[in-house]
Amino acid sequence: MSTQIAQSFIKHFQTDVHMEYQRVGSKLRNTVRSKNDIQGSSTTFQKVGKGTASTKARHGMVPVMNLDHTPVECQLQDYYAGDWVDQLDEIKTNINERQVIARAGANALGRKTDELVVGQLDTSTNYAGDGSDGLTKTKVLTAFEMLGDADVPDDGDRFAVIGWKQWTDLLKIPEFSDMDFVGSEDLPWRGIQAKRWLGTLWIPHSGLTKTSSVRYCYWYHKSAVGHAVGKDVKTDITWHGDRASNFVNNMMSQGACLIDPTGVVSLRCLES
Repeated sequence: MSTQIAQSFIKHFQTDVHMEYQRVGSKLRNTVRSKNDIQGSSTTFQKVGKGTASTKARHGMVPVMNLDHTPVECQLQDYYAGDWVDQLDEIKTNINERQVIARAGANALGRKTDELVVGQLDTSTNYAGDGSDGLTKTKVLTAFEMLGDADVPDDGDRFAVIGWKQWTDLLKIPEFSDMDFVGSEDLPWRGIQAKRWLGTLWIPHSGLTKTSSVRYCYWYHKSAVGHAVGKDVKTDITWHGDRASNFVNNMMSQGACLIDPTGVVSLRCLES
């Protein structure tokens, strides 16, 4: 096999992996504040405080807000997802082995990305409910009030990530699932896995933390959580003659951090 053919194979495979990663890998990457192409082992997100407007005397100096800038460091870690492809196996199977491994690698990296974000959400101490019941209308409205009292912007960048049991709990709430309340276009019965409600995109997710019989769900603003990328998904394929196989390795360098705890509300829900 010539060098040119090998490089073409690697580039094609890497395109497949990246496409799968974006399409089916991570659900939460686009719901948080993200920085790409980080140089080094960490980066810093700035948490900016609230400003206060004041008056001034005629010809006087304009008052300075003296905004508080609190740096939040985000550490990056390296992650890998690889597998072997036996050369002779490829001619014995009727499936596209490259596509199978591309999807498996992309899903593994996507789950790791979401795991990093969820790990930071788990540090939230703003609780709406103690986990003694499911996701009720009362709990939702309590969390809604908490976000409002904290002046979390209602600007279209609010997200709620919940478990599938909690998604079915929401389906029992008429204001979430009844056409008389939400209209025919926003019904959650149309095969979609996300729905906008109360100015928030609600997303069911299978990877949320569960302790004993309590599922940790979250309602947060995009700017409250940081996600840093040192190296996006990259693929490397090497031939090992002693194994008569190619080793396909997918790798990335990423990290996550909680920037503003007030922008995250934890909805702890009972799940048997």
